[in-house]
Amino acid sequence: MANMVNAAGVNSGRAAIFDLDGTLLDSMGVWDAVDVEFLGRRGFDVPADYMQKVSAMQFHDIAAYTIRRFGLDDTPEELMREWNDLAYEAYTTTVELKPGARAYLEWLRASGARLAVATSMLPSLREPAMRHAGIYDLFDVVVGTGDDGSSGKDNPVIFLHTAQLLGVKPAHCTVFEDLLTAVESAKRAGMHVWGVQDDSSAMHWERICETADGVLFDFTQAPRQLT
Repeated sequence: MANMVNAAGVNSGRAAIFDLDGTLLDSMGVWDAVDVEFLGRRGFDVPADYMQKVSAMQFHDIAAYTIRRFGLDDTPEELMREWNDLAYEAYTTTVELKPGARAYLEWLRASGARLAVATSMLPSLREPAMRHAGIYDLFDVVVGTGDDGSSGKDNPVIFLHTAQLLGVKPAHCTVFEDLLTAVESAKRAGMHVWGVQDDSSAMHWERICETADGVLFDFTQAPRQLT
């Protein structure tokens, strides 16, 4: 309680924007399993570069890319439904928050910060996953790539759109991301960026460290005062 009292007003006029997969949620293994199952059903192994190629895309674009790459007869909508079904159970039963995430979100709210999620996850997955983790009601805004007609996380538009919805200038927004492309986009949006370590981004960790304003291995290390 004392920590929450001390937080009052510290971050008034500031905002924090969080990714979900691999940042707040310890969930990237879900998509590794989905890829193995989905492509295995069609007689394919998962190529080593597949996750890197699709990581910053919108969900529909990933489906279209997958159809082209593997010569599938499915429609993008059919692929997305199958992926959704494969992932839904994990997100609503087993996926949990990364260490320190809930306490940090609660502290930021108590400090007066506005909070948002900016994610590539479909609405059918992101809200159930957030409710399972017990964090849905902590956020002022939840935005997905494509909600505003923008492209994926390789475009700063999603971060600028989120800041606009929050009513906070980009320079007063702090972004938490685990993907290099998203870190780069948030920087281009004029925001302060923290890179969050996740095994799925290991090959880009050195560049994330070079590009971001700071890096975290868990949220117990996260900044109490936002820029």
